[in-house]
Amino acid sequence: MQPRRYLAALLPVVLSSLALIAAPMAAAGKTSAAVHETTLDNGLKVLVLPDERAPVVTHQIWYKVGSVDEPGGVTGIAHMFEHMMFKGTENLGPGEFSDIVARLGGEENAFTGRDFTGYYQTLSADELETVMRWEADRMANLEIDPEEFAREKEVVKEEWRSRVRDNPNARLNQLLYATAFTSSGYHHPVIGWKTDIDAYTVGDLQRWYREHYAPNNATLIVVGDVGPDAVVDLAERHYGQVEQRDLAPAKPREEMAQHGLKRASLNIPAKLPHLTMGYKVPSLVTAEDSGAAYALAVVSGILAGDSGARLNNDLVRAGKLSSASTRYNLNAREMTLFTVDATPRDGQPLDEVERLLREQIERLKNEPVEKEELERIKAQVVASDVYQRDSLFYQGMKLGMYETVGLDYRLADRFVEGVRAVTVEDVQAVAREYFQDDGLTIATLDPVSDKPTTLPSPTGGIERVH
Repeated sequence: MQPRRYLAALLPVVLSSLALIAAPMAAAGKTSAAVHETTLDNGLKVLVLPDERAPVVTHQIWYKVGSVDEPGGVTGIAHMFEHMMFKGTENLGPGEFSDIVARLGGEENAFTGRDFTGYYQTLSADELETVMRWEADRMANLEIDPEEFAREKEVVKEEWRSRVRDNPNARLNQLLYATAFTSSGYHHPVIGWKTDIDAYTVGDLQRWYREHYAPNNATLIVVGDVGPDAVVDLAERHYGQVEQRDLAPAKPREEMAQHGLKRASLNIPAKLPHLTMGYKVPSLVTAEDSGAAYALAVVSGILAGDSGARLNNDLVRAGKLSSASTRYNLNAREMTLFTVDATPRDGQPLDEVERLLREQIERLKNEPVEKEELERIKAQVVASDVYQRDSLFYQGMKLGMYETVGLDYRLADRFVEGVRAVTVEDVQAVAREYFQDDGLTIATLDPVSDKPTTLPSPTGGIERVH
């Protein structure tokens, strides 16, 4: 994970990817059976998961809004607003909430993703009321000071420069999504387009706060050494005083059907070329049959789940590619991308990289996976699920992510069950159905000299879509 501000960029990968940390096999328990659920009168949903292994608690507030909800002209405003949530309220000065958490020996952070925005603190269980009081305070009483906003906007610009402008692979990933998605909010990056960042106003932030930061658009997650009744009493005392708001229904942003292969190329100064392929696929939210999403997660593991997976074993270890990986977000709110990307060996043309990756895709479609290989991937999933349950933070993140993207949090317990149910036939079926050129976008990074020979694009390089 990266520091505050971009924490959520990798959350779906951590919680859903099969590139997992090995852990001892054990039977996966039912976390949701121990969750206590309450909804306050103002619409705030409260989920409490007692865990008495240590006198510690994690307190998380999830808002059902992310970059996917941003209209044109203010892309990245969800991320910008997350910065401003640390800049003071009617009762606390800029950074004072963070100082309080630090003095209590706790840690805090925040994250903005395509589908959600969240804030959390982890600290001694007997200090839960303190962080709850001040988190509720900024839900209700945030002040957006123009001078603080001007300073923080410069911080966001620097973040864009360091993590996007100066990161060729990040630029390539942005180009992939902008090319693959036409009408979906996944078209634009979480951090936003640079021209929009430059043009933010205080009014934009106040509007975002008014329209989205309400108790009836949020979920409170508390995991740790706590009693459910006591937590609900504290939530009533602090969050219960925040008035709910009338929330405008979200406009539908269904992605337009794709009818053919899309290609995009990025020619900018970079150390290494790169190729990434993105297939449009369903998530648990959008799949007509949830089994398809679980099967796609297994396919990700077959291709790149560990050092013995196909891409690493057949291509990287064999000296055919420098590196290769996959990404699939099981918990996306909308149709998403299953990506396969690779870095070539020195002097290797990108069309050869594409050929090698396509051969692996065709193998999945045409050759049934061996049962032993499939069972090995399933074992990794179960082991990782058990491993994650050792962390209060990730127990909370799982609950929050499922609940916030529109899934019942109880589905988090069905992940292992769903993966265990995947068959050899399921793997081949999803590969044949979704790994087709009609849903494929290919983006390539082809480095050029840092001496410009033509007019740069608005983002600082030459980008071509065809």
